[in-house]
Amino acid sequence: MLCPKGTWIVVLTLAICVGMPPFSRADAVTDWNQIAIPIIAGQVSHPGATSLLDSAMVQAAVYDAVESITGHFRPYAIRVPGASGSTAAAVAKATRDVLVNRFPSLAGGSLDTTYHQYLANRGILETDPGVAVGAAAAAAIVALRANDGSFPNCSATPTPPLCDFVGGDGAGEWRPTLPNFAHMLAPWLSSVEPFTLKSPFQFRPVAPPPLTSKRYASDYNEVKTLGADTNSARTTDQTNLALFYFTNYQVMWNRAVRDIAAAHETNIDDSARLFALVNLAMTDAVITAWDSKLHFAFWRPITAIQEGDNDGNPATAGDADWLPLIPTPNYPDYTSGANNVTGAATRSLALFFGSDEMDFTLHTTNATAPVQAFDYHRFSDVAHDVVNARIWEGIHFRSADVQARKQGRHVAEWVFAHFLRSVDDDQSDDHEDDADE
Repeated sequence: MLCPKGTWIVVLTLAICVGMPPFSRADAVTDWNQIAIPIIAGQVSHPGATSLLDSAMVQAAVYDAVESITGHFRPYAIRVPGASGSTAAAVAKATRDVLVNRFPSLAGGSLDTTYHQYLANRGILETDPGVAVGAAAAAAIVALRANDGSFPNCSATPTPPLCDFVGGDGAGEWRPTLPNFAHMLAPWLSSVEPFTLKSPFQFRPVAPPPLTSKRYASDYNEVKTLGADTNSARTTDQTNLALFYFTNYQVMWNRAVRDIAAAHETNIDDSARLFALVNLAMTDAVITAWDSKLHFAFWRPITAIQEGDNDGNPATAGDADWLPLIPTPNYPDYTSGANNVTGAATRSLALFFGSDEMDFTLHTTNATAPVQAFDYHRFSDVAHDVVNARIWEGIHFRSADVQARKQGRHVAEWVFAHFLRSVDDDQSDDHEDDADE
């Protein structure tokens, strides 16, 4: 674990409500990511992991808007014919239009005020050709995702598939748990059309260890010992790291990418591509995780340990009163969404910069965490820490974390190899030329 750097508090409020946010200046791409991500994270209608769909759409539209004007990289969905004008205007309009499409109540409010003020502060006319480019890029992404299977109307008759899942009550089967005994969050996310993958199950892993295996007993006893809310064998440093990573990963990673881009990127083409690669990979990684969660429907440690005497394994002593350090999320254990997203983000960054080594800082969104920021020197060190953190939080078995990290890395490598490539890249454009490995 790395040493903490200072004390930081992340406030997830909408700065646009009180005027322009204090940008960590790099370019329009980072500016509008800084505007968009808190808005997306604050929408209760798109909870938890489902909100990654929104950020991927925003960054894909921003990328296509920029590349339509500059033409240095291949488009994701559209190259706007005859594109010209201000890239800043294109980025602002693309972001604004996708957000309003996803959340119609934003139209005519503070977001529009921010949009108009952003252009005015930069001396950009609202008739600048870049505005039309951004609108066209946003419209193309919206049309592309219009029937992707997300956010079904679960009150309709008949009820669409995958609107509800409560698991089972057999050994090894996931079921709703404390504290709210909530049904699975958005089981439909498991079958949403990916942004880059050929299917949600393209990187589905092997099954979790059998309940009677030594590997399962090892995973079980590790989380039972180190993940308990009370009487845990965790050190203070381990607890601090666990609470640091009790965080909103979408917000955390986009802030990190903004900081990294501000420090290392001076070209808006590269900035747009970086944000798109990371967000597309994180989103397809979480779709991958949800496919695995629903397919295997493996129980969480809280259920497993409380039912430990009934799993058929003599090496797993049960404890009916055992509770984890943090509340257990309302979806199955295998595989870990946080590790899928982190594996995708860290691998995307390493591929983009051509090295695993970089000095950067991560900030938690958990305002009550004892440590608010950690300095890192390698992207892979974060992926390693998140594997351990989810065990120390008491909400995942190690196998779920390790397999998820591998899935996220595979997704990132797929996205990087097949999408958003240079116009000079002579690879095939059919996205079908690599094996599904």
